[in-house]
This record gives sequence, structure tokens and C-alpha cells, in this order.
Amino acid sequence: MISRLSHVAFVFLTAASLVVSPAYAQSQVAQPQEQQGQAQAQGTPQQPSSVNPSATSAPDSARNLKLTEGPDYSKPNPFFPNIIAPYKPRHVNVPMLTNTPRLDQIIQDGKLMLSLEDAISIALENNLDIYVQRFTPWIAETQLLKAQAGGVPQSGSSQSVVLGSAPQTSFDPVISGQLNWIRSNTPVNNPFLSGLGVISQATPSIISNNQNINFTYSQGFHTGTSVSVSFDNDRGTNNSGQNLFNPAWTSSLTIAISQPLLNGFGILPNTRFIIEAKNTLKAAKSQFAQQVITTVTQVENAYWELVYARGNVKVQEAAVGVSTKLYEDNKKQLEIGTMAPLDVLTAESQLATDQQNLIVAQTVQLQDETVLLVAITKDSFAGNLKGVEIVPTTPISTPDVIDNIPLDQAVQEAWTKRPEVLQAELNLKNAQIETHTTRNALLPSLNAFIEGGAQGLNGNKSLATNVIPPAFLPDTLSPVVDPMGAPILVNGSEVFAGLPVTQNVTTVGGLGDALSSLFRAQFPVYGGGINLVLPIRNRSAQADNARAQLAERQQEVQLRQLENTILLNVRNALIALQQDRAQVQAAEKARTLAQQTLDAEQKKYQLGTSTSYNVVLRARDLTAAQGTELRAKANLEEAAVNFNQAMGRTLEVNNIVVADSLRGKPYHAPLIPGTPEPALTGNQ
Repeated sequence: MISRLSHVAFVFLTAASLVVSPAYAQSQVAQPQEQQGQAQAQGTPQQPSSVNPSATSAPDSARNLKLTEGPDYSKPNPFFPNIIAPYKPRHVNVPMLTNTPRLDQIIQDGKLMLSLEDAISIALENNLDIYVQRFTPWIAETQLLKAQAGGVPQSGSSQSVVLGSAPQTSFDPVISGQLNWIRSNTPVNNPFLSGLGVISQATPSIISNNQNINFTYSQGFHTGTSVSVSFDNDRGTNNSGQNLFNPAWTSSLTIAISQPLLNGFGILPNTRFIIEAKNTLKAAKSQFAQQVITTVTQVENAYWELVYARGNVKVQEAAVGVSTKLYEDNKKQLEIGTMAPLDVLTAESQLATDQQNLIVAQTVQLQDETVLLVAITKDSFAGNLKGVEIVPTTPISTPDVIDNIPLDQAVQEAWTKRPEVLQAELNLKNAQIETHTTRNALLPSLNAFIEGGAQGLNGNKSLATNVIPPAFLPDTLSPVVDPMGAPILVNGSEVFAGLPVTQNVTTVGGLGDALSSLFRAQFPVYGGGINLVLPIRNRSAQADNARAQLAERQQEVQLRQLENTILLNVRNALIALQQDRAQVQAAEKARTLAQQTLDAEQKKYQLGTSTSYNVVLRARDLTAAQGTELRAKANLEEAAVNFNQAMGRTLEVNNIVVADSLRGKPYHAPLIPGTPEPALTGNQ
């Protein structure tokens, strides 16, 4: 009788321990839970128990993500005061692939004491999916900078397809300079026409020396207007004798302005890439927000799966304990001859089955620990994480109130908050821009241009001048004669006529004189005109426009398809939430009935109208009911998480500021009343 009472007491204590304490609770986590309660009393944010974001929007429970200063890749290196900065590469930090120090702070005695709040925050710091997605907006910023310069942005790793017209010139001013020196020795066949005027035995040649100093400034504008200014200076010398100035300075200044009148006219065709790049940047930030939502959802689900796995291990351990006790008691009764061998074999078979279930439950627990550890760390093999046991400290709480929102209202809210909808709308806007741009590209190319300028020429000028010398220079071939033709003698010597003396006079000139005549517009140049390019049949432009229109229609259909998918997700999430809530209620009722059945069976056993086998069976039923209840509660927690994701509420419920998480690290601090939300001050 004493052995029967001890057996009943063991069974009763086992069942009572499973009912009173949560399946996943352990004595090791009692102190962290107490500290967590103290922190909650001091204002530290805790995981909300409701799927309604309005319940967690109080300022003292907000999680902010601190904005750290980082590069904005849509802004160029400033030209002032460092004029060489635009020609230096941008610095990109090496990625930090080590875990944040906060992981070390919550490891105690080889156990990672992890609350759901800590799991989400640490995942925002360390999750590699978020880290990889963080580069997407930065890359989009670089393409916006490229578009602002007048270039064609890239899509992914390949150059995007350019439909219609593109900016003809760079929006960034371009200054080019040229400094040349050329010496040439050119043989000539006709020295008289070339100016040499002498026939010699050797082949005559013209030797020229030329130096050029040229500058050009060009820039395009958003209206399609292009402006260029050219300032050229040339210095040349040669030995031909044909030039008036030798050496000669030639200067010219030309200003040209071109404006499209049909194809390429207007701001939209020329700024399409800038507008599209801005939309792409917004979409990239939305993709980052979507990745944050996905990661937080995965971390929450992984957390609750680990909570269930640990609870299931305790349930299976309790089942093994009950089966072991039954097997040992039956074996003792077999030894004293009060039980058949078949009952012992049955108990031993049940013990083996329960042990197998325990091994499976322990394996699942280890797997779930690995999944959660990878989700919240950058380096899961860090020294302090080797062999660490994750102990979840946030209990499962059944929400008292579950959203009973009408389907149409829920769908409208999801369409407003889901990042995928914003991305689809931005893609549609870009497709509409392409349609308008390619429609403009169907027009002929008609460009009007005007140009004006001036030229200047000066240098050293040499002129031959007849000069009468002060002394007589006789010409022995021209004697002076009298009317009869006889030579005239002076002092017995013939008198000769005087020869004229030719003297070259050089006027010195240079670059300054040439520039003077240039800026005085002594030799002006004016011009203007219209250029018309009329493509016959125009098939390429028609193909581009048709493709753009088809892409726009495709985006419209995809947007509607996405809206229908979101409707399906919201409807399924609502159904799952309601059904899981009903399952929790049913599981709680089943566990209560199993407890009552066990109590009744124990009373019958004490009265001698039942057997220990029946008592153990009822205890096993209670254990199974407790496992079912635990699974139902975990499913309800995950259903709430999935509902928040379907509604686009994940960030609101967890008070995550995505704009700050793009560049910074999360930290826990209450908002100061009266100050703006970080989401309003960060980069959107």
C-alpha cells in the first residue's frame, strides 16, 4: 500500500509541476526575469502582447535607432575649399563582420539569457541579411549622383536599357585645355609659288613652328540647352615669306548655344534619369524596410519556436519520467509474481518510444537554437558563442484582445503600410516617365543654334622701304653721259648714277595686340541656323515607345496582382489569428479536463478501484494536453507576428525607425516629450 501511495504521489507531483510552471521555465532564468521586471518598472521597453500597434506607441516604450553620421553617396565631394577633392575616390568603410558587444553582456555562465526584445535589437545590429540590404540604398544614391551629372544610371550590375533620347551633354561643367608645340619641315616643288623665290641644287623646304594654347568650356542644362565657349590661341612662324606677320598670333573666341525644338525639348526628356533615380532610391529604402520587417518576423518566429522546443523537451522529459516509473513498478510486480510479463513489455516499449521522442525534441531544440543564433549574429562561431545555450526569458502570453478588424479595412491599411506597394507604385511611376519620354523621342530632331565670336591677328610685320643713303653709291653699269652720248668726266674720271638702297623695316607685335583686336571685335563672326534630322519610317523610336507602353501596362497589372496577394495574405493572417486563438482556448479546456481526469483517477486509485497503469495513462494524457496547449500558444504568438507582417505593422509594433537603421545602430532610450520622432529627422 505504501508503494502504491508513493507511486501516486510521484505521478501527482509530476503533473502538478507541469501545470503550475511554464514548460520552458527553468530555475536558472529566474534572476534575469526578475531583473527584466525591474527594468520594465524603470521604463525599459518590453515586447507587446497585442498585435495592435496603438498599444505600444507610448513615448516611454519606443525603440529608437541612433543615426550615426555616414556618407551620403548622392552628394559629390565638395569642390571648395579642396579643389582636388572631386578627383579623389570616395572612402567606403570596410564592413564590420564581428558581433556587437551587447551579445557579451547577456551571456551568463555559458548561457545566452535572451529576451524577445533583446533578440530583435541584436538582430537589427548583427543580422547579415539586413547588413547586405543596407548597401542597396547606398548604391542607389551613387546612381542618383550619376544621373545628376547627366549620365545613364545602372540597373543592378548591368547598364540599364536606354529608351528614347538621353541628355546630349553633361550637366557638370567641363573645362578642357590644350597646349601643343609642332615643328614641321615640308619640302616644296615650286619655290616661286611657295614664296622662297630661289632655285638651288638642294630641294627647298618650308620650316614652320606652331604653338597652340586652347581652352573650351561646355555645359548642358535640364531644358536640353547646351552652351560651349572656345578660346583658341595659335602662334606660328615659317620661312616662306608669304605671311604678313611672321611670327603671327591668331586668337579666336566663339560662343555657341544649341536648343532642341522637338526631340529632346523640355525638362522631362532631359531629367528623366534624375527623376527615375530618385524613385529608385525611394524604392531601395523601401526594400531595406521590407528586409527589416522580414528579419524581425523571422527572429520572432524563431524565438517562439525555440520557446516551444524547450517546453516540448520538458514535456518529453516528464513523459520519459512517467514511463520509467511505470516500467520499474511493473518490473517489480513481475518479480513478485503479481503482474504478467506482457505488461512489462508494454511499459518498456512505451519507455523506448518516449525516449525516442525526447531525442527528437532535443534535436529540434538544438536546431532552433542554431537558427536563432545565426539570425542575431554576424559570426556564429565567435569564441564566446561556442557551445552557448540560448535561454529565452520572455514567456508566452496569450493576448486578451485580438484585432477583430473588418477585412476591407484591414486590406486598406495593409495597402497603405506594406513596403511592396510603395515599390510597385514607384516602378509604375518610372514606367510612366519612360512612356512620356519615348513619346517625345518619336518627334524629328530639330535643333536651333546661334554662335558668335571674334578673331584677332597680329605679330611681327616686315616691310621693304627705299631709303636714299647720305653717301653716294655709284652704279658702275650706269655712267652719266652728255646729249651726244659721250661719258661726262669729272677730274678725268667718269661719273656714274647713284643706286637706291632697300631696307627692311620690322613692326613688332604679339599676343597682346591679337587679343586687343579680338576683344574690340575688329573681326567679328556671327552665325545661326536650324538643323533638321528626319528619320524615314522611324521604326526604332516606335519600338521604344511601344516597349515603354507595354512595360507601363505590365507594371499596372503587377500592382493589381500585388494588391490581390496582400488581400490573400491579410485574409489568411486574420483566419490564422482567429483559429489559433480558438485552438488555444480548446487546448486550455483539454488540459483542464485532463487535469480533472487525473485527479479523479487518483481518487479511484486511493480507493482501490483503479490501477497504477490507469493513473500513469491519465498523467500521460495530461502531459500530452500540456504539450498541445504549449504548441497552440506558440502558434498564436507566431500568428500575431505574421499578422503584423501582413498588415505592415511590424515596425510600429516593435517601434523601429527604419530611416535611422539605414546608417546607425539601435539603442534603447525613451523619447523626450515634445521632440520629433527620429523618422522625421532622418533620411527618408
